[in-house]
Amino acid sequence: MDPRYPIGKFEWPETVTPAMRAEFVQDIAATPARLREAVSGLTDRQLDTPYREGGWTVRQVVHHVADSHLNMYVRLRLALTEDVPTIKPYDESKWAGLHDAKTLPVEVSLQLLESLHHRWVALMQSMPDDEFLRTFRHPEHGEVRLDRITAMYSWHGKHHAAHITELRNRMNWK
Repeated sequence: MDPRYPIGKFEWPETVTPAMRAEFVQDIAATPARLREAVSGLTDRQLDTPYREGGWTVRQVVHHVADSHLNMYVRLRLALTEDVPTIKPYDESKWAGLHDAKTLPVEVSLQLLESLHHRWVALMQSMPDDEFLRTFRHPEHGEVRLDRITAMYSWHGKHHAAHITELRNRMNWK
């Protein structure tokens, strides 16, 4: 198994059915609890352990998920209120290297994720099917449809929680 992709690489779905989308939204709703469970009981020393050689620490992973999902929430709102807005990308590695991402307690981002996901999921559950066909333009990846990016963020939360749980398994941390 490649420790970079403990649940496999993300594959963009060609089509997204309403049933698939509902599952993706449920996965997004479960992300904060999944991450909280993954880090439960870890010491600061364990939180400062890279999940793989050359990778981010567990602490940085948790803060990264908050950064990434906050950006996606804003992108969703832009796509719902503007015609094909061009979003601003960010350098996730540089964000993960900032002092707060390397030192703050993970609880800060876990609480942020709980509130953020509450709003994000409520918004997605209120959206009619046609709004999931709206798009934003990513300068590096082109036009991205909301139903397909929902699939990606369904994967993203599980992907990073698995980084932590796989590390716990390898290190025999109970």
